[in-house]
Amino acid sequence: MVPRLKSRRMRYVALACAVVLAGGAAWYAARPAKMIVVEFPMLETRDIPTAIAAGKDGSVWFTMDFAAAIGRVHNGKLERIPKPGVNLVPVGIAVAADGAAWFADSNGQKISRITPGGEISSVPLDTPIARLGKLAVAPDGSVWFSEATAYSITQVKDGKIVRHVIDSVRGAPYGVAVSRDGIAWATLQGANQILRIDPDGKMKLFDIPTRGSSPTDIEVDDRGDVWFLEFRGNKIGRLSSGKLDEFAVGEDSAGLTGLAVAGDGSVWFGMLRKGSLGRLRDGKFKEFKLPRERARPYGVAVDIHGNVWYTDISGYVGMLKASAAKK
Repeated sequence: MVPRLKSRRMRYVALACAVVLAGGAAWYAARPAKMIVVEFPMLETRDIPTAIAAGKDGSVWFTMDFAAAIGRVHNGKLERIPKPGVNLVPVGIAVAADGAAWFADSNGQKISRITPGGEISSVPLDTPIARLGKLAVAPDGSVWFSEATAYSITQVKDGKIVRHVIDSVRGAPYGVAVSRDGIAWATLQGANQILRIDPDGKMKLFDIPTRGSSPTDIEVDDRGDVWFLEFRGNKIGRLSSGKLDEFAVGEDSAGLTGLAVAGDGSVWFGMLRKGSLGRLRDGKFKEFKLPRERARPYGVAVDIHGNVWYTDISGYVGMLKASAAKK
């Protein structure tokens, strides 16, 4: 069990390594990017927002570290929905087609589902200790998540647990994504590899050229290209038709966290150490500086309208408007 961290700064460090005032929304205009950002302060000052996911109904769900609650932005209002037990480094959340959100609950050794109405149900894991990473919902409704304590990329379908165990204990599975054709993809931090799992369970590994890159988040775009973050490599990786390319994000380590692919093919990510959002489009990078000096963007999601949402572990959930994101 990970000990309770006593300070907000220590929690930031824990979240980075894992990769790694009540009221209404606050509006900001920032230059020279000329972007418009709307931010929602947490309803409880000790809440630390982490993973985030956008639903087709416009709702945005997010997890909060050390909080017995799940967060949601719905109809322009921030909500804090109580849940059993306190979250511990909750980095996995995804929204299903029915509007319910699934999230990984390491502290409770379970995977849980919360409906738009706030009802929560869970699938318990058959392990006494669970260290869970990212989570994704497949087109068939099954839920996939990384389970480091079982060296597995695990699927829950119709309430049954199916594990895809990695041979090497160096694997350290973290990120998970599922393509439209049902292929699951994962990052293996310790092995410095990308893992592909076919619907029949067959697995294939892809080595990342940069040594010790520490791959974290992973996503699949509409064309089937696989995108992933290299936390220590300070790069964005792409696996396309079996070919692996890397795109360096400047010279200084930006602390890449969170990853989302927009409908237009743009790849969005957080830059934790620079207080910015980053975009890779057509091979070119653009940085969007967030308006607050102490901003620490961690999770990233893009909604159906093209707005870019992010969690800020200093205590906010924010949105970069689509009109600015497209520029």
